[in-house]
Amino acid sequence: MFIADLCNPAISPSQRRNSFHKRKLEVLSIYRDSLERRIAAINASIQTLEDQINRDSMQSD
Repeated sequence: MFIADLCNPAISPSQRRNSFHKRKLEVLSIYRDSLERRIAAINASIQTLEDQINRDSMQSD
């Protein structure tokens, strides 16, 4: 569909550009969502390690 839109002579250049920008926005949004999931996982790991360090330091006191 995306390639067909680029090759379709019936679509004006402004419509092609608009279509391209929408597709680019969609791809970047998907990429951002993926990065947000990774950051959330890293934050959870950091929090777990901090909790374990605090718990271990209290036990050794």
